[in-house]
Amino acid sequence: MKKIIIGMLAILTISISCKKSPLDISPDGRITLDAIFSDEKQTEAFLSTCYGNIPGYFYKYRFWAYLEGSTDNCTDADIGNESGTMNVSWISGALTPSFNPLEFGNGTASGMDGKANKYAQFWNGIYNANVFLSRLPTANVPIETNRNRFKGEAQLLRAFYYLELIKQYGALPIIDKPVSNTFDYTSLTRPTFQQCVDFIVSECDNVIANPQMPIRITLEGERGRFSKAVAYAIKSEALLYNASPLWNPSNDKAKWTAASTASQQALTALTAGNQYQLFPNYEQYFFSSADMSTTPVDKETIFEITSTNDGTFTIINAIAGQKGINKTGSTPTQELVDSYEMKATGLPAITGYSDDSHLNPIINTASGYDPNNPYVGRDPRFYASVWYNGAVHPNYNGASLALQIYKGGGQQLLKTPPNRQNTHSGYYLRKFLNPAIAVGTGSSARFKKYHLSEIYLNLAEAENEANGPTQIAYDAVNTVRARAGMPNLTPGLSQLDFQTRIRNERRVELFMEEHRFWDVRRWKILDKTDKLVTGTEIIKTGSTLAYNRFVVESRNAWQDKFRIFPLPLGEASIIPDFSKNQNPGW
Repeated sequence: MKKIIIGMLAILTISISCKKSPLDISPDGRITLDAIFSDEKQTEAFLSTCYGNIPGYFYKYRFWAYLEGSTDNCTDADIGNESGTMNVSWISGALTPSFNPLEFGNGTASGMDGKANKYAQFWNGIYNANVFLSRLPTANVPIETNRNRFKGEAQLLRAFYYLELIKQYGALPIIDKPVSNTFDYTSLTRPTFQQCVDFIVSECDNVIANPQMPIRITLEGERGRFSKAVAYAIKSEALLYNASPLWNPSNDKAKWTAASTASQQALTALTAGNQYQLFPNYEQYFFSSADMSTTPVDKETIFEITSTNDGTFTIINAIAGQKGINKTGSTPTQELVDSYEMKATGLPAITGYSDDSHLNPIINTASGYDPNNPYVGRDPRFYASVWYNGAVHPNYNGASLALQIYKGGGQQLLKTPPNRQNTHSGYYLRKFLNPAIAVGTGSSARFKKYHLSEIYLNLAEAENEANGPTQIAYDAVNTVRARAGMPNLTPGLSQLDFQTRIRNERRVELFMEEHRFWDVRRWKILDKTDKLVTGTEIIKTGSTLAYNRFVVESRNAWQDKFRIFPLPLGEASIIPDFSKNQNPGW
């Protein structure tokens, strides 16, 4: 009989984490699986461990970094100042089969949230879910409705971990049962991406059909558990990725139709009776946590990470000169700022660049944009997401202050390292940072992994690709724009023009939420977005301001091979099919 140590960390690879998971280690005197699943409380505790492999995301990458700092939305304060941090390593092109900057631990720790090696963490989560599901039919669960709910949660956790894996590594073996110590890992083969998505969708469909799975979590004691709404969100995202150019090179319209249908079904189910709806204020939405209630104030959040933003969050994203600052963290790029449209006309201010260095923007004169007053009249989400020169901070060291980001000003841009406490781009991060809270003070805000606006945008994108810019597509994106206070998209757009606008809508709506990194990969546009990022230096002469664009940094992680991570070297050395079918370019 195998014995276990509950709660030990995952081992590093499929082969090891399956062969030597905590459930296979057998020191004398430890509790057996039979004993665990014959006890009601320990059975529930085992389900809780299945949740334990969900990462912290957000600022929990190497040295308190954000994934957004490795996109064209942000630059990182550590670039040019620190070596070996996640974003520094990523943009230098350091990714190899033996080293993944996104899974790089912090010194002797395994990462800022203890889960840096997500490849291992996700596999261990799958393994634990498999064990739980295999034991659940005979486990001590006195109330049968609870047994059915536990089954749904474990199935959904397994789908979640698989989706996170295949977004990064492409198709991986589908293992849906516990494996023994004698399992032959050399026999594993890679399925197709479609087969992996089919498995994920099947798991979600089972959960959606499960009458014991609640549509939302309403009890504080159940915060962090999966609901039926999560199944709709995962299914929507999985089918969107499956239909995207990276995994659908022939542009099979049936895949886009499936993605559109799934998102429509999700929105129909979630918004019925106003169970879920967009939070009325975009900025305020990211300052707080979802309330667990049958009548919640926040009806938008589907699932958020359980850890809150402690004081660290504010000191690593502070503005130059603020008391308690550690660094400025991820600061918005000029490319992000250019993506915010004009509120009055609802039109793009900048439609592209006439040069490869992005120093000469193509101004849309019909939009109402004034290059001499570039921060006037923009999309309200700009003001909720970015601190810019002249923006009034209501609580800068306890007093109101119009930020002076021009050269020589108190919050000026400083290009020359070493310097981690001034912006490198001419902007500071505002989204998620409640200005009423002093630097060093924590808040109740949590990272929202899934929320309703994402599903609206999934629908708009998929429907346009399947059928063109139909009313369904327009209604979906305009619902999101209306919450932000933006006009509807112009009627009569071509399919390509609508595609451009919806991609931009995702960029601004989901800024800092770990979508841009994966979106540009599934769209296969890395060579257009990730070669460099720019900023703006402002020179003040009397009352006149001159805005001078400059290249902040060139990057070296834009080639085709960076669309999909290489399979870890340790895996390829053990599993022959991995070695023969390593991801392209690796």
